[in-house]
Amino acid sequence: MEVTRMSEYVTYDTRKPVDFVIVGSGSAGGIMAKELSVAGFSVVVLEQGPYRRANEFTHDEYSVLFAEELLGQSSKRDGQTFRHFESEEAVDNGFAPARYARTVGGSSVHFTANFWRFHEIDFNERSQIGGISGTNFADWPISYAELEPYYTKVDWEVGISGVEGPFDPPRSKPFPLPPMPVKSSGVIFERAAKKLGLHPQPEPHAILSKPFNGRSGCISCGHCMWFGCEVGAKSSTLASMIPLAEASGNCEIRPNSAVFRIATNSSNKVSEVLYIDAEGQQQGQKARAVVVCANGAETPRRFLMSESERHPNGLANSSGFVGRNLMFNAHTGVGATFDKPLNDYKGVQVTRMLHDFYNSDEKRGFYGGGGIDVRPLFAAHPIMYSLNGLPPDVPTWGKEFKDFVSHNFTRQLFITCSTTSLPLDRNNITLDPKSKDNLGRPALRVTYHDHEDDLAMVKFLQDRAVEIAEVSEANNYWRGPIEPATFSPHLLGTCRMGDDPESSVIDRNHRSHDVSNLFICDGSSFVSSGRGQPTQTIMALAFRAADKIIAAAEAGDI
Repeated sequence: MEVTRMSEYVTYDTRKPVDFVIVGSGSAGGIMAKELSVAGFSVVVLEQGPYRRANEFTHDEYSVLFAEELLGQSSKRDGQTFRHFESEEAVDNGFAPARYARTVGGSSVHFTANFWRFHEIDFNERSQIGGISGTNFADWPISYAELEPYYTKVDWEVGISGVEGPFDPPRSKPFPLPPMPVKSSGVIFERAAKKLGLHPQPEPHAILSKPFNGRSGCISCGHCMWFGCEVGAKSSTLASMIPLAEASGNCEIRPNSAVFRIATNSSNKVSEVLYIDAEGQQQGQKARAVVVCANGAETPRRFLMSESERHPNGLANSSGFVGRNLMFNAHTGVGATFDKPLNDYKGVQVTRMLHDFYNSDEKRGFYGGGGIDVRPLFAAHPIMYSLNGLPPDVPTWGKEFKDFVSHNFTRQLFITCSTTSLPLDRNNITLDPKSKDNLGRPALRVTYHDHEDDLAMVKFLQDRAVEIAEVSEANNYWRGPIEPATFSPHLLGTCRMGDDPESSVIDRNHRSHDVSNLFICDGSSFVSSGRGQPTQTIMALAFRAADKIIAAAEAGDI
């Protein structure tokens, strides 16, 4: 294939087919780019956001958290709409319900980097506890044992810090790096949890506790959640995978390329990916195969925008499951203040967690399980703390407000509860018939209301968090709200994998049931939600899917 080089990187002619176009460069897309290009295939990665280098990331709280620098000013540009039920009119309230980064590396750039593996039960839970009426609760077509080697590959190639805990699933190899240093909140949480007979453990992180694979270790700046890492210690695909993809000489990262259609030819093969470039011009990249890794909201959106005579309900959607079964993971927690400074704004968000309540238990009377951890949450950033981190009885203006903020910013923690989400038809991603984004594409319409069991489970975990706060010597504690979610950065289940083409979008190897040279790998592939930390599973799935795609390509089966 003829290629030219711009600077040190390869570029490809848009009118000549490359082996693979990858849509999205995040947790799955970045890994897919590295694996396919290093294997010798020509790869173009289309990323709708800009290409930011590590030295471009800042600690500007206003720009990142309020002006949504890394989210591409999503609430101002997307036109995303939200409703709890289909009987309601979806509205754009200026706040994007599907929250994800628009940048090379995707949301792996700004994620908190808490990094649980799924447990064995997450893959076969329906078989273990039975069906749940009114839901699409199902087993995965793959097992934990099949995915375990790829979890280990994430540990060692992407770079994970941690130590095995009492409830962890089996692992074939230890963590490559020790856990992050414990913070004040972690010490308090661990002591209190042990008083209750619980089993707290160090939180694993996709952050380097010391230098590894040529990258710097963490400098404890405290700007992990929602911020990019300026030293490359956070194990985003931007830091860990994309440099290897580009160094292969076979991968072009094409930023500011917003895909609006995936076209098929008369043989029902994907032949071209159409996108809008940085100048607002429509372009098209020819491809022999396409891998969509755009996230659990944008992936179904791309397929629904790609309807045609051959695919009247949207690309890859003969089952009608594209966009269905959206899962957010339910969250809440308990805030607490202490007499002495904790200074928890420094370092990573979380250093201790517990999984004593990970499994579902019929004695509770409802489905679900989850994890509890401790973090500063809003108390990591002064402006956000002042606006969102205070107890409900503290005034939001005046001297008492100022005194509370100035005294308690360094003395507060939040015990966070993360749990399951059941897959439901009523929770979905569709195209809004009226709203458009700034490029004129149909906007995302998010319909979501948590299942009653999910809300009951998060209340159960919050009760356990209260018990921890009560024995922690806090001088005050309060409950966070428990209410149906209106937004989430966890976007799961909307193009689920399965063996049955009538109830899934892709097969166990991530190939579309409908189009043989189309593959999907991101949070949309999930069959169940896990317990609140999906990213390592997304990355493990990407390594596994890449192996399957490479094998198929080498066998001439694409």
